[in-house]
Amino acid sequence: MLTLSKNKYRKTTLAVLLSFFVSSVEPVWAFDPDAINSKAPMEDGSYSNRTDDNGRMEGFNVEDPNLGGAEKGNCMGTGTGDPQLNDKNNSKCPDTQLLGAKMISTPCWNCMFPMIAMGMKVSIGGREDDIEMPEERSKKILCECQDRDGLPYAGYQYSLWMPSKAVEFVRHPGCLATMNGTTLSFSRIAAGIHTIDEGDTSEGKNAFLHYHYIAFPLLIILNMMDSAPRCFKDHYMDIDVVFLSEVDPTWNDDSIAFFTNLEVVLFNNPVGVIACMPDSISSTFLRKPIDSLFWCAGSWGLMYPFTGNVSGGVGALRASSLMAAKMLSALHRRGFLMITYGDDYICEGGYTPRMPKGQYKLSMLYPVPENKSAHVIGESDLVWGTARKVPVTGEDFVYLLWNWNECCIGWGASDISK
Repeated sequence: MLTLSKNKYRKTTLAVLLSFFVSSVEPVWAFDPDAINSKAPMEDGSYSNRTDDNGRMEGFNVEDPNLGGAEKGNCMGTGTGDPQLNDKNNSKCPDTQLLGAKMISTPCWNCMFPMIAMGMKVSIGGREDDIEMPEERSKKILCECQDRDGLPYAGYQYSLWMPSKAVEFVRHPGCLATMNGTTLSFSRIAAGIHTIDEGDTSEGKNAFLHYHYIAFPLLIILNMMDSAPRCFKDHYMDIDVVFLSEVDPTWNDDSIAFFTNLEVVLFNNPVGVIACMPDSISSTFLRKPIDSLFWCAGSWGLMYPFTGNVSGGVGALRASSLMAAKMLSALHRRGFLMITYGDDYICEGGYTPRMPKGQYKLSMLYPVPENKSAHVIGESDLVWGTARKVPVTGEDFVYLLWNWNECCIGWGASDISK
């Protein structure tokens, strides 16, 4: 006979009551607006987007064609408590406020550490991200490079995690959420989706988002590395939109993408999936992605094909993370990105057709920022992504891309300026 101790009985009873309470409570948007808004409706019978003294939403307009960024007829949003994420201020293209005070308050500044200067590890007050440096990094102390005139100069090696790019994934084509919510006039035919159910099978659940690859050199913008311009090997010195997936025909068409990476037939099969298990374990538990398994994105899935279509109903965070890995792989293949660490790449970056996964880490900037730590490529979103998706009003995502950069700092001021 099954017996329960007193403590187990209490826990079981509490769990049953809690599950009953959760299952019996309807979501906020399922209530009658009268239950939310104590004030009388407007003359046309709708409820206005009013806020209380704390800036929280008191009601919503059921006739508004845009409710929290969602299309009318699909779902209705409610106030989140954040005046920058509520129904009143959030349009189809949200404004992430990253060009204002959030440029300083949102990033994970601990993620810059540790730094390496002349072979010595540098951190401030022990504050550093626990993501280790790439294993194949250079161990040199002194270095020699050439300036813009081709003249050699001597210096010391300086290495750090550098915040260099912002990558945003949006549902609406042309939505530049990082650029104050500016919208470009692209066709809505290829609009992004989170899930589509086509039948009862799990294969029918797909996700697709557009991405915008934006130069975001925070250290230059904030005048933190003006004396070392040669450390910025891609030469981006200001915020700029570098690449838009809307103009890339391979991003939303798997058939076209197949002809740009024919090796997809070698890896997108059961054997290739099973071979990714070590990368998934290493990325999640050791926070060390395995570069030799270049077709794997850890627990996120397979890199191939280099498109924005993700199947299997994996969730918005995991889907957008996998899209980020696919985007980086595609841009490396096309020569837009370079390797920035190693003995051969201290002076200048070099081309590599495969993405060096250990060179990158990401931290979310929007909607709920990661400002204490970053995550590596392939690290499970169960570790870092809890409660980082805001339903309806926060389903577009912005990630800050960090790359491990090694450069040669000249001894003299004249050398550094070059």
